[in-house]
Amino acid sequence: MSTAAVPARSGQVLADLLPSSRVRDAALVAGGAVLTGVAAQIAVPVPGSPVPVTGQTFAALLVGTSLGARRGLLSLALYALVGMAGVPWFAEGGSGTGAPSLGYVFGMLLAVTVVGALARRGADRSMLRTAGTMLLGEAIIYAVGVPYLALAADMSLTAAIAAGLTPFLIGDALKAALAMGVLPTAWKLVDKR
Repeated sequence: MSTAAVPARSGQVLADLLPSSRVRDAALVAGGAVLTGVAAQIAVPVPGSPVPVTGQTFAALLVGTSLGARRGLLSLALYALVGMAGVPWFAEGGSGTGAPSLGYVFGMLLAVTVVGALARRGADRSMLRTAGTMLLGEAIIYAVGVPYLALAADMSLTAAIAAGLTPFLIGDALKAALAMGVLPTAWKLVDKR
């Protein structure tokens, strides 16, 4: 049995470099859900907003790019379903279906699918493409999360943008910058093997 790494090829995501099996896929899906749940507990309240700054979006987008669209979607669907069923791993230990921030979780389902598909096309292999991929993923999350926040918290769309988008832009730029370093570096390390 060879222990040599599989060379990176076009059409692969990082998870594809591990030996293939159903057990691997199940472990990756469950691990992505747990990573997202743990990252959601890294939360900083935002004054005037029912939505905290968390590591949740960063983890979800890393799950999507690392696992690909299908496994990423399954991972975030598991995260969402288990959280809605009562496991307290949404932001700030939340769970259930009543949180005004649940729309962001729904947005993550769509975002991981898009960023996972883009990663399979090589969008996570250079700093510039990774930044674009992460920013697109974050935009998708907001496109679903902000209108949901407006409805769930009985706010105007303008108030929801002020409470659920504007305070997060700097943090999201920092998360994209972090991903710009992490993902292309991981691919460079794989390519050196």
